[in-house]
Amino acid sequence: MSELLIELFSEEIPARMQQKAADDLRSMVTNALVDAGLTYEGAQAHGGPRRLVLSVEGLNAKAADVVEERKGPRVDAPQQAIDGFLKSTGLGLHELQVQDDKKGQFYVAVVKKAGREATEIIAEVVPDTIRKFPWPKSMRWGKGSLRWVRPLHSIVCTFDGEVVPFAVDGIRSGCVTRGHRFMGAQQIEVRRFEDYAAKLYKEFVLVDAHARVETIRTEARNLAFAQGLELIEDEGLLKEVAGLVEWPVVLMGSFDESFLQVPPEVIVTTIKNNQKCFCLRDTRTGRLANKYLLVSNMVARDGGQTIIAGNNKVIAARLSDAKFFWDQDRKVKLEEWAKKLDAITFHAKLGSQGERVTRIEALAGEIAKTIGADVGKAKLAARLAKADLVTGMVGEFPELQGLMGRYYALEEGIDAEVADAIRD
Repeated sequence: MSELLIELFSEEIPARMQQKAADDLRSMVTNALVDAGLTYEGAQAHGGPRRLVLSVEGLNAKAADVVEERKGPRVDAPQQAIDGFLKSTGLGLHELQVQDDKKGQFYVAVVKKAGREATEIIAEVVPDTIRKFPWPKSMRWGKGSLRWVRPLHSIVCTFDGEVVPFAVDGIRSGCVTRGHRFMGAQQIEVRRFEDYAAKLYKEFVLVDAHARVETIRTEARNLAFAQGLELIEDEGLLKEVAGLVEWPVVLMGSFDESFLQVPPEVIVTTIKNNQKCFCLRDTRTGRLANKYLLVSNMVARDGGQTIIAGNNKVIAARLSDAKFFWDQDRKVKLEEWAKKLDAITFHAKLGSQGERVTRIEALAGEIAKTIGADVGKAKLAARLAKADLVTGMVGEFPELQGLMGRYYALEEGIDAEVADAIRD
């Protein structure tokens, strides 16, 4: 049993596409190999910022021989029909078998096909997979016709340690890959997945996406703990960041404490969406800290101080924008914001958002009567529930809709029960 190693090396692959691309590569290649008569013991695929990797272990060196029975014409059929059947099978009349059927005796050809070599099959399967790869978005570059998510630079394809030769749009397969863009060697010869992963690790590339995730998680928690802080866990962000770096290095930055006057959800959303950074919580107070964690893609000579300083500046600017929205939005009452919903279409046949809110308000009042709730509070909450849709903050961060309405309601002195209903 031998191993097939494939690496498709390109410019940066969007993080959101990497896992599915790795899964697609595994399924497309292994399914095609099985269809061609090869069997294997296991397969593992990995996606990263610049490469898709597939290792197929225990792959047969040759496909199994195939025996095919083909039913031909009747024994008493015209000679022309019999000659045509012999020509299509490549057999002589003496090599055919005769079988009885309800309609008489028929000639049957037993055709034996020798299994193809694995290298021959691989040289067809991999180029076909590359050309048909189902990227959500793809591009062409240069003068070639190949479409890929980003320009494809090289293809590693080895079987049992030897290169399987083929070419795709002028890119020839080989056994040479590249390490980290800034810190690694740019010519690394590989043969099998074991030495491939080991050599890339020495050149500052963690091939396994799960390993990158766990490295970031562990370093982030440890760095936060050392400062008496707690990481605000975000699995989605963690996986996204792991798809942005090949050699994750976690660093801690900070921002001015004055920004903590802004609701914590706004700060977390701003830092997450704009800079892909993690926020921290003070373990003593349970409140948001004015520090955050960023994930760099390199080991900097100055310990990351320049990287931190650059991120601090950008985050300060982003938080200044958020604080501006917070301050400006509070200058207008929710009742006034709600009036602007009349200018927003909810549905072509159902009217504006304002008309929708009017209907919801009426329903809320009737429901409140039925269950014995406070009708006035129910109608007020319904009337203000969508008011924050037109605020600057929700315009910038739509995912905060409802939550910001609650904050603005509390700032106005509106009853806490009504404010909570607006959020919910």
